[in-house]
Amino acid sequence: MYLKKRNLSDCNQLYPLIIHPDVFPFVREKPNSYEEYLFLTKKVMEDEENGLLISRTILDEWETPIGVITLYDMNNGTGFLGTWLGKPYHGKGYNRIAKEAFFQELFFEKGVESIFLRVRLENIRSQKALEKIPYVLFANETRPHILEQINTNPKNYLYNLYEISKDSFTMYYKTHIQNEETIQQLEA
Repeated sequence: MYLKKRNLSDCNQLYPLIIHPDVFPFVREKPNSYEEYLFLTKKVMEDEENGLLISRTILDEWETPIGVITLYDMNNGTGFLGTWLGKPYHGKGYNRIAKEAFFQELFFEKGVESIFLRVRLENIRSQKALEKIPYVLFANETRPHILEQINTNPKNYLYNLYEISKDSFTMYYKTHIQNEETIQQLEA
């Protein structure tokens, strides 16, 4: 499994996944047709070229597009994470692997300092998944101004706020991921 830059040719496989009723309510871009999904993807690719966001397609072990991970609203070394996976890929570990690969790129190559995650209160599955990750911090109390900002929205959605700092991820990376990669290299 790995990540690759967004590409219009992946839209035909991603569109049926994004419109699934278990996925669609929780995605930022909500296409009403395949053509609109192509348009929205093209806009994301242009926004990345202009430094407004960073977006990757998530691929499974057979290089099939299964979802998308994006850092939106980039500002002063921070941004908001958005991730979605197709329903057939829920609960199989892809989300965590994709996030860790993306965080390595963001923190170690792109100069990002903090990643924020806003999760709607009714999205219990995502909240429970985040709370299992050791480098994710519940940030409702530590970032009250950002919490207020995200909870002031036209649709009156209520969110919890989470944060991943470069320091917390780097500590985790050095003690867990790097060790796993070394063991895999030794076993090969």
